Amino acid sequence: MKLAAIDIGSNAARLLITEASPKANGEMDFTKVNLVRVPLRLGIDVFAAGTISDKRADSLVNTIKAYKLLLDVYDVKYLKSAATSAMRDATNGTEILERVKRETGIEIKVITGQEEANYIYENHVAENLDKTRGYLYIDVGGGSTEFTFFNGNRMVFKESFNIGTIRLLQGKVEEQHWQQMKDFLKLHLKNYSNMIAIGSGGNINKIFSLSKKKEGKPLTLDLLKDYYKEFSSFSVEERIHLYNLREDRADVIVPALQIYVNVMRWTDIQEIYVPKIGLADGLVRALYKEISALAQP
Repeated sequence: MKLAAIDIGSNAARLLITEASPKANGEMDFTKVNLVRVPLRLGIDVFAAGTISDKRADSLVNTIKAYKLLLDVYDVKYLKSAATSAMRDATNGTEILERVKRETGIEIKVITGQEEANYIYENHVAENLDKTRGYLYIDVGGGSTEFTFFNGNRMVFKESFNIGTIRLLQGKVEEQHWQQMKDFLKLHLKNYSNMIAIGSGGNINKIFSLSKKKEGKPLTLDLLKDYYKEFSSFSVEERIHLYNLREDRADVIVPALQIYVNVMRWTDIQEIYVPKIGLADGLVRALYKEISALAQP
């Protein structure tokens, strides 16, 4: 069964096409068939002016039209679509999404930060790890950062903060915003120790690739600090050439590292696993659950 998800973020739009098939033990295996990413950068407009420009709106509509063609080519019957922080804040977001539906037939739902954290948690990575540890999911996007904390066999909390890479680049994050995030994490994690982080998002995935670590091995806080110092010493142009980065990754990778390093410092977490999961993966798994529920007699 082919399932797909569209994730309209503040930095990029992604289409994930996945094949869902049962394993011998009855659990579902989700195999990535295709992943397409277009750097729309909606947050550049929204966090500066509160609205999405006509040019970027046109780019969004054309991107969804292209995704629709791919969905048809892959014969995908089931799709779940979501838009996050930039679309939440855009005064003309509803109008643009109505246009998308009118011109493509695809309905995109604007989800809250809490819902975003929920979908990321759908990947259930922590459930396959050591039950004696606590796991803090950290998903860093262009407009917001989502946290989900998992301990033992239960989810303890989920929360979203409007601190993201594009907001940081535009100087839209003030000291009080950092303080709110820090206070929340310290309060809600004060009774836990020996925690590990689980990172998601394009930036931490890129750091993991650059680190040449083996799949399944964690990155350390010290390594992230080193990368932050190293990348910060170069201009965006230099990062593009030195590390073979796209421009839309070279500028946001430093603020992303700033978020991960701050969070891990505040929570005394020394290691972060990078299972290469994200919102789109969570949307696919949530979609499968919805389809399965409908199929029940």
